[in-house]
Amino acid sequence: MRPFSDMKTPNFPRRRRGFTLIELMVAMGITAIIVTVLVSITGVATDTWTRSRSAVRAARQAKVMLDTMAKDLESFVSRRGQSAEWLVAEIDDQANLPKVARDGNAPEVASMTFFTAATDRYFGQVGTADDKGGDVSCVSYRMRYQDPIQSGGSSDRTKTFVLYRLLVNPDETFQSLLGEEDLKNKFSGFVNEVTEEENFVCENVTQFTVTFLVEVTRSGGEGGGNTVETARVTLGSDNSGDEFSLSGTGIDTDISADGFSVDEIKGGRLTGVELSISVISDAGLVRINSGGGGGGLNEKDYARQVFHYSRTVELPGM
Repeated sequence: MRPFSDMKTPNFPRRRRGFTLIELMVAMGITAIIVTVLVSITGVATDTWTRSRSAVRAARQAKVMLDTMAKDLESFVSRRGQSAEWLVAEIDDQANLPKVARDGNAPEVASMTFFTAATDRYFGQVGTADDKGGDVSCVSYRMRYQDPIQSGGSSDRTKTFVLYRLLVNPDETFQSLLGEEDLKNKFSGFVNEVTEEENFVCENVTQFTVTFLVEVTRSGGEGGGNTVETARVTLGSDNSGDEFSLSGTGIDTDISADGFSVDEIKGGRLTGVELSISVISDAGLVRINSGGGGGGLNEKDYARQVFHYSRTVELPGM
């Protein structure tokens, strides 16, 4: 018989202890808090990223638009001694626009059409086999108040001022537009093409003004000589006029300027153009629409959501 010490003690498995209900509830509570904080942080980050992306897109569109228009004006084409019209710009009657558009800094310039030696004529294929030799194109900028995605949208809450640019082929320009005395009327056959999707340039425009710099010669200077002064003729200002045009025989307009009469401006020489545009981000536009008029944005928010650009272009001598 084996000694008692040699006998093996039975190895019963140790009973494992589980979580108590209180421990489970504490763990679930901590998990819920962590998830809530993470969701909150993610939501804030996503919202910030969306607003930043919207702001960058709005600013980029405005800058591209201004650069494009400036390049077109730098290549402006005109000739003296002819009755042909080379440039025509007009403001729109804002009376039929919704209150949210009228009460804000609604763009006043409805359209501007002129001739230019644009570098992107012939769809940018200048110097290739597609270049037929024409070097003068007619370009038109048009403003529309519409839904930027669905042009037929009826809800004012989705509408915004949208700017379009149409560059007419040099061959069509030569056949149908160049040398015409009434450019506005003659261009009416192309108006519907301007607002086609491929001609979209910029949306969410809150302000767009064009100021023509007109050199005016006045008599009665020192010693009885003449003085040359610059008149700033702004479309969309408080003046009563609404159109400015330039032909080979000079300026025709019904707009006066500070210190200058309409007749003095008509007798002047167009030397430059100042362009000014402001755009608002999508987030800012939503705030304005939800607040009614401009009440949805305070001064600080407006500075963050609205972007301003301006450019002065010296026109080629006529």
